[in-house]
Amino acid sequence: MGLLGWLIAFVAFIGIEAATMALTTIWFAGGALVGLLFCLLGAGIEAQLLAFVVVSFALLILTRPLALRYVNQHTKKTNVEGLIGKQARITEAVDNEAGTGTAVLNGQEWTARAAAGSGRIPAGALVKVKEIRGVKLMVEAVKEAE
Repeated sequence: MGLLGWLIAFVAFIGIEAATMALTTIWFAGGALVGLLFCLLGAGIEAQLLAFVVVSFALLILTRPLALRYVNQHTKKTNVEGLIGKQARITEAVDNEAGTGTAVLNGQEWTARAAAGSGRIPAGALVKVKEIRGVKLMVEAVKEAE
């Protein structure tokens, strides 16, 4: 691979990381840097490649969770997460066994399922969103004020 090859790989990995900022290739840039150092020390291509692989995956496994925690600490939750705890109106009866049910929440129609196992909730009922699984609202019926 040679000195130029490792230098090109290092610059390419850094360039991809700079363009995406997704913490996907920075670990391999570290491995390429170690491969470059092994090349400068006169190690064979097998040793260079082994060092690249070992260092890249060690960096990935050992530092990625820590880096993600600090890089994403200011990430705001999506709007969907803000829907948990809100009330919705059932527009089609919810029946988990039949796999039916829809609800309207904030003017949008969602697929709805009862949060409690094989629950059924009639059309027109007011429900509270307990969680969101994919594109389904997991809901439970609430008693309306009379």
